[in-house]
Amino acid sequence: MEKLEKALECFKNQDWNGAIDLFTVILESDPTNAEVYNNLGLCYANAGNEEKAEKNYLKSIELNPLIAQCYINLVDIYYKQKRYGEGINVLSYAIDMLPEDLIFRHYLARFYMEDTKLDLAIDELEYILDKQPDNYDAYYDLGRVHFELGNYEAAIENFENILEYKDENEWIYYYLGEAYQANDEIDKALSNFLKSISRNNKMAIAYKKAGILFLARRDFDDAIEYFEDYMNFDIPQEEKDNMKSLIERINRQKENA
Repeated sequence: MEKLEKALECFKNQDWNGAIDLFTVILESDPTNAEVYNNLGLCYANAGNEEKAEKNYLKSIELNPLIAQCYINLVDIYYKQKRYGEGINVLSYAIDMLPEDLIFRHYLARFYMEDTKLDLAIDELEYILDKQPDNYDAYYDLGRVHFELGNYEAAIENFENILEYKDENEWIYYYLGEAYQANDEIDKALSNFLKSISRNNKMAIAYKKAGILFLARRDFDDAIEYFEDYMNFDIPQEEKDNMKSLIERINRQKENA
């Protein structure tokens, strides 16, 4: 017990090498301790050795397939390394072992999204929402999937659902603006880009989007105002030059109107 306490203290202090040494010693006398293998995997992951981290997570799962966090630790590695097929396999096994833990289905949906298996992602997200109708993270992911598929009305519906739980998040309004714009609802799109800016006045891309939509409505003064605001952000010089040229064209168009 003393070695375990020292190992956990090293872990707490982010002394990864010290923790690795102590956990390794513990396993010499207790080679079937799945929790220690999981902790050892975490140490290796934090120390930058993902190969050894993976090996220890797999050993932990082999010894005890009911440690939920171990699956999450393992698939985090696969996600970062874009090993989506392996992550999907692990998560499918995790669901078999721990079917009541919906976090695995959410991870699985995100792996499917990255692996462009969007229909399968929808199935998982809809399953989650059937069980947890207030899961706004699932609404967010489902909205993004429908947007990617061109199902803009479904995307809008899911993003709007999030606002019942989080109405101060600038990105939700931004994504709503994108979905309404793609659905040719310009006024609603513009309204949401402006709401995004009102929640965070440093949302540079929302200023550009608002400027484009003001221009589409031929509200030239407002378009120029938002493009100029956009140019005040730290954007590439080429982008600033493009905005400057666009503003000059708008001013010429105003003169000829």
